[in-house]
Amino acid sequence: MPVPTPPLHLAVALDGAGWHPAAWREPTARPTELLHARYWADLAAEAERGLLDFITLEDSLGLQAAPLTESDQRTDQVRGRLDAVLVAARIAPLTRHLGLIPTAIVTHTEPFHLSKAIATLDYVSSGRAGLQVKVSARADEAALFGRRTIAPIKLAELQQPAVQVLIEELFSEATDYVEVLRRLWDSWEDDAEIRDFAPGRFVDRNKLHYIDFEGSRFSVKGPSITPRPPQGQPIVSALAHQSRPFELVATSADVGYVTPRDAAHAAEIVNEIRTRQDAAGRSEEAVHVFGDLVVFLDEIEAAAVARKKRLDETAGTEYTSDALIFTGSPSQLADLLLDWQRAGLTGFRLRPGALPDDLESITRLLVPELQRRGAFRTEYEAATLRGNLGLPRPTNRYAAA
Repeated sequence: MPVPTPPLHLAVALDGAGWHPAAWREPTARPTELLHARYWADLAAEAERGLLDFITLEDSLGLQAAPLTESDQRTDQVRGRLDAVLVAARIAPLTRHLGLIPTAIVTHTEPFHLSKAIATLDYVSSGRAGLQVKVSARADEAALFGRRTIAPIKLAELQQPAVQVLIEELFSEATDYVEVLRRLWDSWEDDAEIRDFAPGRFVDRNKLHYIDFEGSRFSVKGPSITPRPPQGQPIVSALAHQSRPFELVATSADVGYVTPRDAAHAAEIVNEIRTRQDAAGRSEEAVHVFGDLVVFLDEIEAAAVARKKRLDETAGTEYTSDALIFTGSPSQLADLLLDWQRAGLTGFRLRPGALPDDLESITRLLVPELQRRGAFRTEYEAATLRGNLGLPRPTNRYAAA
């Protein structure tokens, strides 16, 4: 008998009014509410209604910009945003099952601060927290902190040797950063809080551990000031486009987001990540590889094509992305997702082109189509994000055997 295909995992990436730069000008957009908690809570509620695994919340240290590696002076696109970690903490009590993964820029921030912020989010959400690790190679963002100098980079210069050296440095630092996070989350054993009233002992100090991390960028003694999170280790994820970020996913992450062109390319990417995962000694660990797609989705293909064309005309240029742009119907998207799943991807993170339209099309049209095919859950299976992703709760590295 053929082995049944496991159900897909689905997430959505939320950014402003949607990933198309003209999305904020759509009739259904809510541009005046982008800095209000209600807007993000409504999007999260819609994602949970569709039984999605999690949402990711985009963030940056500098203003959004059309170029990936530099700032701009545009005023016709969304600029300004809330802190993703704080937004996630605000909407966590308003959801019950949905995973919450804010983006955190690790290039100019301290891992100790982020470790307790994400641990706190895991407590606030009762075990549904994670983070998306992001590096920054933008000169204007480095200037906000003054701790290091990064020369301005053009997108066309990414393959130059000096830029590749910088990329290696940034991702090596990100690898150390994640290691510090994971050690700090483990620095309290699960039963370190004893709360014994009679002798007046709240904490067993022998179950709090120094992590003693020494690296080129960080020297962190520990322990954390926040007890071990409910999941033990909140989910760590990262977006990866090339070999060095693939290595970060393979060695340090629970979930990687990749941007294939087609099913054959997806298979190549998955094979590279799995090879690097084996080389890192993680062959027995489950690491999800999600495909990223920007989606313009409607009941019929023609409607989606017309809406995408209207957005492009409003923006004055055709929208392009690092990820494949899908424009079509739920049935067509379901066909594509299942084809790419056969190439080795375990899930997908969809980027709605316009909010709330494409998010609602994902939850109300795509999800039922996948359910009819037996390819997506009909209810949440677990109470934690790790549980819904089929990932075990890790053993504490410092606890006695």
